[in-house]
Amino acid sequence: MMADISIGTARHIDLIKMRLGREIKNLEKEGLRVSLKESSAGRFNFVSCQVMPGGDKRGDIQAIFRHRIARSLSELILGQWQKMLLKDMIRENYYYFNEKERQNILKYALIHLGYGRGGEKAVYHQLYKKRIMEKILDFLRQNDQIIVEGFIRFRLKDYVEQLEQAVERAVDDFLMEREYQEFIQLLKYFVEIQESRVELVHVLKLPGGAFRLLDEQKQILKVDYLENLFMDLTEGEITYEDMLISTLITLAPKQIIIHNPDCEQKNTVMETINLIFLGRVRECTDCPLCRKK
Repeated sequence: MMADISIGTARHIDLIKMRLGREIKNLEKEGLRVSLKESSAGRFNFVSCQVMPGGDKRGDIQAIFRHRIARSLSELILGQWQKMLLKDMIRENYYYFNEKERQNILKYALIHLGYGRGGEKAVYHQLYKKRIMEKILDFLRQNDQIIVEGFIRFRLKDYVEQLEQAVERAVDDFLMEREYQEFIQLLKYFVEIQESRVELVHVLKLPGGAFRLLDEQKQILKVDYLENLFMDLTEGEITYEDMLISTLITLAPKQIIIHNPDCEQKNTVMETINLIFLGRVRECTDCPLCRKK
Protein backbone atom coordinates (compact mmCIF):
# COMPACT_ATOMS: atom_id res chain seq x y z
CA MET A 1 0.00 0.00 0.00
CA MET A 2 1.34 3.43 -0.95
CA ALA A 3 1.78 6.15 1.73
CA ASP A 4 1.77 9.85 0.87
CA ILE A 5 2.63 12.77 3.19
CA SER A 6 3.06 16.43 2.22
CA ILE A 7 5.24 18.78 4.28
CA GLY A 8 4.99 22.54 3.82
CA THR A 9 6.91 25.54 5.12
CA ALA A 10 7.05 29.27 4.50
CA ARG A 11 10.83 29.25 4.54
CA HIS A 12 13.87 27.02 4.36
CA ILE A 13 12.30 24.22 2.37
CA ASP A 14 15.85 23.13 1.55
CA LEU A 15 16.39 22.12 5.18
CA ILE A 16 13.45 19.74 4.96
CA LYS A 17 14.55 18.37 1.58
CA MET A 18 18.07 17.75 2.87
CA ARG A 19 16.86 15.95 6.01
CA LEU A 20 14.31 13.88 4.06
CA GLY A 21 16.97 12.99 1.53
CA ARG A 22 18.98 11.27 4.25
CA GLU A 23 15.88 9.46 5.49
CA ILE A 24 15.02 8.28 1.97
CA LYS A 25 18.40 6.56 1.67
CA ASN A 26 17.70 4.66 4.89
CA LEU A 27 14.24 3.65 3.71
CA GLU A 28 15.58 2.46 0.37
CA LYS A 29 18.12 0.29 2.19
CA GLU A 30 15.16 -1.32 3.94
CA GLY A 31 13.53 -2.21 0.62
CA LEU A 32 11.10 0.71 0.25
CA ARG A 33 10.75 2.88 -2.83
CA VAL A 34 10.41 6.61 -2.11
CA SER A 35 9.80 9.60 -4.36
CA LEU A 36 9.74 13.34 -3.66
CA LYS A 37 7.75 15.99 -5.48
CA GLU A 38 7.92 19.75 -4.94
CA SER A 39 5.10 22.25 -5.28
CA SER A 40 4.06 25.65 -3.97
CA ALA A 41 0.85 27.37 -2.87
CA GLY A 42 0.95 31.05 -1.99
CA ARG A 43 3.86 31.69 0.35
CA PHE A 44 4.26 28.01 1.22
CA ASN A 45 6.52 25.47 -0.46
CA PHE A 46 5.69 21.78 -0.19
CA VAL A 47 7.57 18.51 -0.46
CA SER A 48 5.31 15.52 -1.09
CA CYS A 49 6.75 12.15 -0.10
CA GLN A 50 5.43 8.90 -1.51
CA VAL A 51 6.62 5.55 -0.27
CA MET A 52 5.80 2.15 -1.76
CA PRO A 53 6.87 -1.33 -0.71
CA GLY A 54 9.58 -2.88 -2.80
CA GLY A 55 10.71 -6.45 -3.14
CA ASP A 56 9.57 -8.67 -0.24
CA LYS A 57 9.06 -5.76 2.14
CA ARG A 58 6.05 -6.35 4.40
CA GLY A 59 4.53 -4.67 7.43
CA ASP A 60 2.70 -1.44 8.11
CA ILE A 61 4.34 0.83 5.54
CA GLN A 62 2.35 3.85 6.64
CA ALA A 63 3.34 3.46 10.30
CA ILE A 64 7.01 3.13 9.36
CA PHE A 65 6.82 6.12 7.07
CA ARG A 66 5.02 8.33 9.61
CA HIS A 67 7.58 7.46 12.26
CA ARG A 68 10.48 8.43 10.00
CA ILE A 69 8.80 11.71 9.01
CA ALA A 70 8.06 12.51 12.66
CA ARG A 71 11.64 11.79 13.65
CA SER A 72 13.02 13.98 10.87
CA LEU A 73 10.71 16.91 11.63
CA SER A 74 11.29 16.74 15.39
CA GLU A 75 15.05 16.89 14.83
CA LEU A 76 14.64 19.84 12.45
CA ILE A 77 12.40 21.71 14.90
CA LEU A 78 14.86 21.21 17.77
CA GLY A 79 17.78 22.03 15.52
CA GLN A 80 17.53 24.73 12.89
CA TRP A 81 13.93 25.78 13.60
CA GLN A 82 14.49 26.33 17.30
CA LYS A 83 17.24 28.87 16.70
CA MET A 84 15.10 30.63 14.08
CA LEU A 85 12.18 30.79 16.52
CA LEU A 86 14.38 32.27 19.23
CA LYS A 87 15.77 34.86 16.83
CA ASP A 88 12.24 35.82 15.75
CA MET A 89 11.11 36.22 19.37
CA ILE A 90 14.10 38.37 20.25
CA ARG A 91 13.73 40.54 17.13
CA GLU A 92 9.97 41.06 17.54
CA ASN A 93 9.81 41.57 21.30
CA TYR A 94 13.18 43.23 21.93
CA TYR A 95 13.63 45.23 18.75
CA TYR A 96 15.38 48.06 20.65
CA PHE A 97 18.52 45.94 21.07
CA ASN A 98 21.10 46.10 18.29
CA GLU A 99 22.24 43.03 16.36
CA LYS A 100 25.23 42.29 18.58
CA GLU A 101 23.08 42.54 21.71
CA ARG A 102 20.48 40.20 20.19
CA GLN A 103 23.20 37.66 19.47
CA ASN A 104 24.24 37.78 23.12
CA ILE A 105 20.64 37.30 24.22
CA LEU A 106 20.35 34.31 21.87
CA LYS A 107 23.47 32.83 23.45
CA TYR A 108 21.98 33.16 26.95
CA ALA A 109 18.65 31.70 25.77
CA LEU A 110 20.39 28.62 24.38
CA ILE A 111 22.21 28.20 27.69
CA HIS A 112 18.87 28.26 29.53
CA LEU A 113 17.68 25.53 27.18
CA GLY A 114 20.58 23.34 28.22
CA TYR A 115 23.09 24.14 25.49
CA GLY A 116 26.66 24.63 26.65
CA ARG A 117 26.14 22.75 29.92
CA GLY A 118 27.59 19.35 29.25
CA GLY A 119 25.06 16.55 29.41
CA GLU A 120 22.08 18.82 30.06
CA LYS A 121 21.69 19.53 26.35
CA ALA A 122 21.35 15.83 25.59
CA VAL A 123 18.72 15.37 28.32
CA TYR A 124 16.71 18.41 27.16
CA HIS A 125 17.02 17.43 23.50
CA GLN A 126 15.85 13.85 24.04
CA LEU A 127 12.97 14.91 26.29
CA TYR A 128 11.51 17.41 23.83
CA LYS A 129 12.31 15.28 20.80
CA LYS A 130 10.17 12.50 22.28
CA ARG A 131 7.29 14.89 23.07
CA ILE A 132 7.40 16.56 19.66
CA MET A 133 7.64 13.23 17.84
CA GLU A 134 4.56 11.94 19.65
CA LYS A 135 2.55 15.04 18.71
CA ILE A 136 3.66 14.84 15.06
CA LEU A 137 2.72 11.15 14.93
CA ASP A 138 -0.71 11.89 16.41
CA PHE A 139 -1.21 14.62 13.83
CA LEU A 140 -0.10 12.49 10.88
CA ARG A 141 -2.48 9.67 11.85
CA GLN A 142 -5.32 12.07 11.08
CA ASN A 143 -3.74 14.24 8.35
CA ASP A 144 -1.58 13.65 5.28
CA GLN A 145 -0.35 17.28 5.13
CA ILE A 146 1.61 19.19 7.77
CA ILE A 147 2.79 22.82 7.65
CA VAL A 148 5.73 23.29 9.99
CA GLU A 149 5.01 26.85 11.14
CA GLY A 150 1.33 26.16 11.78
CA PHE A 151 2.08 22.93 13.62
CA ILE A 152 4.57 24.66 15.91
CA ARG A 153 2.18 27.54 16.60
CA PHE A 154 -0.96 25.53 17.33
CA ARG A 155 0.24 22.07 18.39
CA LEU A 156 3.46 22.88 20.26
CA LYS A 157 2.27 25.72 22.48
CA ASP A 158 4.01 24.35 25.58
CA TYR A 159 7.28 24.13 23.65
CA VAL A 160 6.90 27.69 22.34
CA GLU A 161 6.19 28.89 25.90
CA GLN A 162 9.42 27.20 26.99
CA LEU A 163 11.31 29.14 24.35
CA GLU A 164 9.64 32.42 25.36
CA GLN A 165 10.59 31.86 29.00
CA ALA A 166 14.17 31.11 27.98
CA VAL A 167 14.28 34.40 26.04
CA GLU A 168 12.88 36.36 29.00
CA ARG A 169 15.51 34.89 31.33
CA ALA A 170 18.16 35.53 28.69
CA VAL A 171 17.24 39.24 28.53
CA ASP A 172 17.55 39.46 32.34
CA ASP A 173 20.95 37.77 32.17
CA PHE A 174 22.10 40.09 29.41
CA LEU A 175 21.04 43.23 31.30
CA MET A 176 22.73 42.01 34.48
CA GLU A 177 25.91 41.24 32.57
CA ARG A 178 25.84 44.67 30.91
CA GLU A 179 25.40 46.39 34.28
CA TYR A 180 28.26 44.31 35.67
CA GLN A 181 30.56 45.27 32.80
CA GLU A 182 29.66 48.95 33.21
CA PHE A 183 30.41 48.67 36.94
CA ILE A 184 33.75 47.01 36.21
CA GLN A 185 34.68 49.83 33.81
CA LEU A 186 33.87 52.38 36.51
CA LEU A 187 36.05 50.60 39.06
CA LYS A 188 38.88 50.31 36.53
CA TYR A 189 38.65 54.06 36.03
CA PHE A 190 38.90 54.66 39.80
CA VAL A 191 42.02 52.48 39.97
CA GLU A 192 43.66 54.16 36.97
CA ILE A 193 43.23 57.76 38.18
CA GLN A 194 44.64 57.32 41.67
CA GLU A 195 48.19 56.79 42.85
CA SER A 196 49.24 53.37 44.08
CA ARG A 197 49.52 53.38 47.86
CA VAL A 198 51.51 50.12 47.91
CA GLU A 199 53.71 48.32 45.44
CA LEU A 200 52.58 44.76 46.09
CA VAL A 201 49.74 42.97 47.88
CA HIS A 202 49.55 39.24 48.53
CA VAL A 203 45.96 37.93 48.71
CA LEU A 204 45.46 34.68 50.61
CA LYS A 205 42.16 32.83 50.50
CA LEU A 206 41.17 31.43 53.89
CA PRO A 207 38.63 28.77 54.86
CA GLY A 208 35.11 30.10 55.19
CA GLY A 209 35.47 32.62 52.38
CA ALA A 210 37.66 35.16 54.22
CA PHE A 211 40.87 36.68 52.86
CA ARG A 212 44.16 37.83 54.32
CA LEU A 213 46.25 40.64 52.81
CA LEU A 214 50.03 40.70 53.14
CA ASP A 215 52.56 43.37 52.19
CA GLU A 216 55.81 43.04 50.22
CA GLN A 217 57.51 41.49 53.25
CA LYS A 218 54.66 38.99 53.48
CA GLN A 219 53.48 40.49 56.75
CA ILE A 220 49.84 41.22 57.54
CA LEU A 221 48.97 44.50 55.86
CA LYS A 222 48.20 47.22 58.40
CA VAL A 223 47.44 50.67 57.09
CA ASP A 224 45.76 53.32 59.23
CA TYR A 225 43.47 54.71 56.54
CA LEU A 226 41.97 51.26 55.97
CA GLU A 227 40.36 51.25 59.42
CA ASN A 228 37.81 53.89 58.45
CA LEU A 229 37.09 51.97 55.24
CA PHE A 230 36.28 48.79 57.15
CA MET A 231 34.09 50.72 59.61
CA ASP A 232 32.12 52.21 56.71
CA LEU A 233 31.75 48.88 54.98
CA THR A 234 30.59 46.96 58.05
CA GLU A 235 27.78 49.43 58.73
CA GLY A 236 25.72 47.83 55.93
CA GLU A 237 25.40 44.37 54.45
CA ILE A 238 28.84 43.50 53.17
CA THR A 239 30.62 40.29 52.19
CA TYR A 240 34.26 39.27 52.43
CA GLU A 241 34.44 39.66 48.65
CA ASP A 242 33.11 43.23 48.78
CA MET A 243 35.62 44.12 51.49
CA LEU A 244 38.48 42.60 49.52
CA ILE A 245 37.66 44.47 46.30
CA SER A 246 37.05 47.78 48.13
CA THR A 247 40.36 47.43 49.97
CA LEU A 248 42.31 46.66 46.81
CA ILE A 249 40.72 49.59 44.97
CA THR A 250 41.67 51.90 47.87
CA LEU A 251 45.25 50.59 47.87
CA ALA A 252 45.52 50.49 44.06
CA PRO A 253 48.60 48.23 44.22
CA LYS A 254 50.91 48.02 41.25
CA GLN A 255 50.95 44.25 41.59
CA ILE A 256 48.59 41.71 43.16
CA ILE A 257 49.52 38.10 43.78
CA ILE A 258 46.60 35.81 44.53
CA HIS A 259 47.60 32.68 46.42
CA ASN A 260 45.01 30.18 45.37
CA PRO A 261 45.86 26.49 45.65
CA ASP A 262 42.39 25.63 44.29
CA CYS A 263 42.88 27.66 41.12
CA GLU A 264 40.95 25.13 39.04
CA GLN A 265 37.79 26.14 40.91
CA LYS A 266 37.30 29.58 39.40
CA ASN A 267 35.97 32.16 41.83
CA THR A 268 33.83 35.09 40.71
CA VAL A 269 35.63 37.55 42.96
CA MET A 270 38.99 36.51 41.51
CA GLU A 271 37.69 37.04 38.00
CA THR A 272 36.42 40.48 39.04
CA ILE A 273 39.81 41.41 40.46
CA ASN A 274 41.49 40.32 37.24
CA LEU A 275 39.14 42.55 35.23
CA ILE A 276 39.56 45.62 37.47
CA PHE A 277 43.35 45.31 37.82
CA LEU A 278 44.00 44.13 34.28
CA GLY A 279 47.69 43.32 33.80
CA ARG A 280 48.53 43.68 37.49
CA VAL A 281 47.34 40.30 38.76
CA ARG A 282 48.98 36.90 38.79
CA GLU A 283 48.12 33.67 40.54
CA CYS A 284 50.40 31.56 42.68
CA THR A 285 49.44 27.96 43.28
CA ASP A 286 52.43 26.44 45.04
CA CYS A 287 54.60 28.50 47.41
CA PRO A 288 55.18 28.56 51.19
CA LEU A 289 52.26 30.98 51.60
CA CYS A 290 49.93 28.68 49.67
CA ARG A 291 51.00 25.64 51.64
CA LYS A 292 50.94 27.49 54.98
CA LYS A 293 47.22 28.14 54.80
